[in-house]
Amino acid sequence: MRILVTGAAGRIGSRAVSALLGRGHEVRGFDLRAGNQLDECYQDIVGSLVDDALVREAMAGVDAVLHLGAYMSWDPAEQGLMFQSNVEGTSILLEAAKAASVNRFVFASSGEVYPENAPQTLPVTEDHPLHANSPYGLTKLLGEELVRFHQRTGDMDTVILRFSHTQDASELLDEESFFSGPRFFLHPRIRQQEKFGNHAIAEILRAADPGAPAHVLARNERGRPFQMHITDTRDIVQGLILALEHKDAVGEVFNLGATEPVDFERLLSKMSAITQLPVVTVDLPGEGVYYQNSNAKMRSQLGFAPEWTIDQMLIEAQAARKARMMG
Repeated sequence: MRILVTGAAGRIGSRAVSALLGRGHEVRGFDLRAGNQLDECYQDIVGSLVDDALVREAMAGVDAVLHLGAYMSWDPAEQGLMFQSNVEGTSILLEAAKAASVNRFVFASSGEVYPENAPQTLPVTEDHPLHANSPYGLTKLLGEELVRFHQRTGDMDTVILRFSHTQDASELLDEESFFSGPRFFLHPRIRQQEKFGNHAIAEILRAADPGAPAHVLARNERGRPFQMHITDTRDIVQGLILALEHKDAVGEVFNLGATEPVDFERLLSKMSAITQLPVVTVDLPGEGVYYQNSNAKMRSQLGFAPEWTIDQMLIEAQAARKARMMG
């Protein structure tokens, strides 16, 4: 099978490409930058999803599409770019796939369509109301509607996957990581909030600064620690392959993520034991992040079996941190 993978140079995309090549598929990668695949069954196409002619060229002879490419930002100045990439780009890609008679189209959506930060019921299942409250979540919800439209009106089989938060294990203890740095380390979180213009939050964080590197345990205004899913990239890739290959995935929507959520109080305690950095506890305004998504549908219907727990990821994170500090 020849598969077009958008976002092929990204963290998830590059690993998905490697897995698909290992399963004997031909893969065509599409991204704003070239991937690092040297396999003779891999072809790189570098460009933008809103380049209609290039997208149609990339789609020629393709059997299936794995649409991972997206722009994620919390910067108000970048919302236009995000909508252009995530909504217009997805529309262009779907139209090209239809014209090329692609058999299956797998769309990477997000739990932000629910949204996870304001769940009405727990655990969050695929039937939860869709009330996106972030610009990124809205772009993914609009993308889902485009996919559903093509499923209803055409001959192309589609699958929608609502990703949980995803990490490489090596990122968890890396202060420079785009996600883990601001999530688990105090100074990167202060810098992030300043960049986003959230100066009141930055001041609350700065007031707790011990003047040296530290972890940060975020809690809500009532002192409840944050809780969310953190899924290893390798488990995400397992789910992607099932969505591409399993007959029972067609026309369905699945939550794709770890089975159990991560309690930040427990996690930060373990991180501190590894890094020997103190944990600063900060109570932030609002309800905070506290949710549990259910992956039961994907487990029962497709045989999804996530393997990497947060404790296993921390073992790898510790080794990666040690290597960075030594080298």
